[in-house]
Amino acid sequence: MEALIEFFNTPLLGKAAWVWAAFAGVVVTLLALDLGVLHRDDREIGVRESLGLSAGYIGVAVLFGLWVWWFLGAQSGTEYFTGFLIEKSLSMDNVFVIALIFSYFAIPRQYQHRVLFWGILGVIVLRAIMIALGATLISQFSWILYLFGAFLVATGIKMWLVADHMPDIAANPVLKFLRRRLKVTPGLHGNAFFVHRPDPATGKPVRWATPLFLALCMVEIIDLVFAVDSVPAIFAITSDPFIVYTSNIFAILGLRALYFALAAMIHRFAYLKYALALVLVFIGSKIFLVGFIGKTPPAISLGVTFALIAGGVAVSLWKTRGQPAAPGASGQAVAARP
Repeated sequence: MEALIEFFNTPLLGKAAWVWAAFAGVVVTLLALDLGVLHRDDREIGVRESLGLSAGYIGVAVLFGLWVWWFLGAQSGTEYFTGFLIEKSLSMDNVFVIALIFSYFAIPRQYQHRVLFWGILGVIVLRAIMIALGATLISQFSWILYLFGAFLVATGIKMWLVADHMPDIAANPVLKFLRRRLKVTPGLHGNAFFVHRPDPATGKPVRWATPLFLALCMVEIIDLVFAVDSVPAIFAITSDPFIVYTSNIFAILGLRALYFALAAMIHRFAYLKYALALVLVFIGSKIFLVGFIGKTPPAISLGVTFALIAGGVAVSLWKTRGQPAAPGASGQAVAARP
């Protein structure tokens, strides 16, 4: 028993192991409830259910943030909520691209939750690796933060300039590589990622990937691409790996739940990218201003971030009022691609 207590009190990336274990327990419980109870069968998720599930995830995230505030202090709590808000907002672009991926591969809505769920498991692992690496680099080389700051400013400017750019899924080099290396069935086979079918050359049964697996791979790649922006953004707020990782994961969990509601109205957030660009520039600039005005208080960072994002949402809703959704924007299957 003493050995177990000692193990759980062992420091791990700045926090006791039991603190990480408590967080992991909450995430595992949420995922088990999601897949094992609420969505055991493949079915279409409606907007009302999506909103209700998302509200539950957000409620748990807020409760966890309040616990962080109580247990680690007001500064850590404010940094957690700032990181949560930033990740949640930056992931809005993620939702739009995922909707394009589902439309490109003609994935019916009843199978989309399966892709998103397994994609979450990949996100949990990939974010853990990236954040652990980032925390190690910052602890060894403090000047890395200035690189993060410059990267965020440059990314924000680029996001502003190409805010209306439509990504071309078919031209993605990873998708081209997968098509060259894998045998891919022309159509879906239910909710299967792989099936056994005869090889046209030999007639022997071999494993084929389905378009559902390609969609999963593309969702994981998109998550990785967006993490390159969001992880440095939160490290610019705090260098505490626990705050960075927990705020990231809770924001992503909730946004995936909200996907089915957001995908149908993503066109209403057309101007949010400009607000997100300003957020990235603001966060990146803070790093360079430390030497002149000192470190920006977490409450100000949270306030400015919230004001910019709220302004972007308000302008978007006003400018796009009455506009119909673009074809395929809801994530509904359109036409199957070769």
